[in-house]
Amino acid sequence: MAWHQISVITNEQTAPHLADFFSALGAVSVTYMDAEDEPVYEPAIGETKIWSNTQVIALYELDADPDLIKFQVYKQFKADELQRWLHEAIEDQEWERAWMEFYKPMKFSDRLWVCPTDQEQYEPGTVCLTLDPGLAFGTGTHPTTALCLEWLASHDLTNKTIIDYGCGSGILAVASILLNAKIAHGIDIDPQAITATQSNALKNNVRDKIHCYLPEQFSPLQADIVLANILAKPLIEMSDQICNLLISGGQLVLSGILFEQADSVINAYKPYINFNPLLQQEDWIRLDGVKR
Repeated sequence: MAWHQISVITNEQTAPHLADFFSALGAVSVTYMDAEDEPVYEPAIGETKIWSNTQVIALYELDADPDLIKFQVYKQFKADELQRWLHEAIEDQEWERAWMEFYKPMKFSDRLWVCPTDQEQYEPGTVCLTLDPGLAFGTGTHPTTALCLEWLASHDLTNKTIIDYGCGSGILAVASILLNAKIAHGIDIDPQAITATQSNALKNNVRDKIHCYLPEQFSPLQADIVLANILAKPLIEMSDQICNLLISGGQLVLSGILFEQADSVINAYKPYINFNPLLQQEDWIRLDGVKR
């Protein structure tokens, strides 16, 4: 099956209205993309942040009339609000498998492989975590996740109790168990993350050692290691709560933090944690340390 794909660049004020108009004209999907490599990091709760110049992409079934759509859009919006109108017919494909062409096996600290299905790697002295892209965040390709995986793969987790706060796909919880942790508790506000974590635990034959919770379902306990790969703002706001989940002498790993946010996060945890020097990958950093 083929589709009509229409894309146009507009400003951040017009983009939501244009997206709604595309939908009203029968688009089966509408997507926002950055038109100028402008980063958007941490919107406020309830805020949908888009870019100053946003590419709005609409997908229509093949029986739609692109010329009529263009006529109606230009009738509704001012011409100077719309830039680079593009239309092309695209062939349908198995999008998940297309993504897999770009998702290859990754190795962390000579001990841990993270691999898509059918590309598993087996070497003496290593473990292999099988993971495919899905609805929840976390495949190991992003620096925030990679920094946490490097930490896990370079530490002795034998018989440790792990809390993965903001578990996403469950990649850190699953990796912990494969690296000999005793039990892992995954917590996330998104029900899809709970489903993804349970699915990935089952796929890697560690389902019995990983427990998943929405925050309201979790009865606080103390763990040997707490990992929180979320964002700087919630890390700061929940510093007391996160540190209370850690035993004295336990290890804390924080990620999802931009370099310029490091000092703010360190200051929030300073009453509890002795941090090691931060580790940076691209614009992102990892903080790890020991609870006093």
